[in-house]
Amino acid sequence: MITRRNLLKLFGATVLAGVGLGGYAFGVEPGLRLRVQRYAVTPSGWPAGFKLRLAVIADPHACEPWMSAARVSRIADLTNTLEADVVLLLGDYVATHKYRTGTVPPKDWSHALARVDAPLGAHAVLGNHDWWSDRTAQEKRSGPVFGRLALEDAGIPVYENDAVRLEKDGQAFWLAGLADQIAFLPRRSRGEREFIGLDDLPGTLARVSDDAPVILMAHEPDIFPQVPDRVALTISGHTHGGQVRLFGYSPVVPSAFGNRYAYGHVVEAERNLIVSGGLGCSIMPVRFGVPPEITLIDLGLSSDVGAST
Repeated sequence: MITRRNLLKLFGATVLAGVGLGGYAFGVEPGLRLRVQRYAVTPSGWPAGFKLRLAVIADPHACEPWMSAARVSRIADLTNTLEADVVLLLGDYVATHKYRTGTVPPKDWSHALARVDAPLGAHAVLGNHDWWSDRTAQEKRSGPVFGRLALEDAGIPVYENDAVRLEKDGQAFWLAGLADQIAFLPRRSRGEREFIGLDDLPGTLARVSDDAPVILMAHEPDIFPQVPDRVALTISGHTHGGQVRLFGYSPVVPSAFGNRYAYGHVVEAERNLIVSGGLGCSIMPVRFGVPPEITLIDLGLSSDVGAST
């Protein structure tokens, strides 16, 4: 029999559960949890016997109190324990949401990221927030943005429609970095309604001068349908896995393709995309079901291998 007392108990339990989940989503998962999400992939045509380990740091969104320079340093130090051959930094180094108590100066977060140590170095692209947060760049409709200058000052090369040829164990491969796809906010005063990108995929791949494998760094995953078979693997961030993700579904994803490229390893027509869940938050400091992560990718192995905390 349903009594008033039982209904009140049920209501109280529901409220407490909601408060608990909300507290976890605001106070625990965004700021206290960190995992290493691991993938093992052998793309079509990958050189036999060639093993390459990539560590990916995406979307730190440095700010107080959620992602301090000290926390970025700890993330870099943990990355160093993963024995990656190369570290890829995928953009959105700054936070623009209003739920922060302070900013982290570019010199502080860039030098914290420069702590990463890998035989083939660290390599970076920029994200939309790195452009949106630079008012001068928005007004001029050109860079370089202060994020790029900070990274380069810390000794980290930044790729905007550019590529570099690297070698491991005598096997060459290319890292290609795409400029941001939504770099410029619409200027309503001029009747603009759409974001303007700086990406040039054909121009980027034209930098590749031999048949060695190509790994493409693209902050937003929406470029993936345009990526040719020539690219062995595309790696993106930007979505944060939707920040809230339940049973493989995210209610809100900052992508024209919704959940199609929200998170994880995506294979389409034998082309491979890996979307990192990233580290920080955008709009609101909330994460649930997709904790902050360092993404670790082993190329030349056969299957996804999951996560460790």
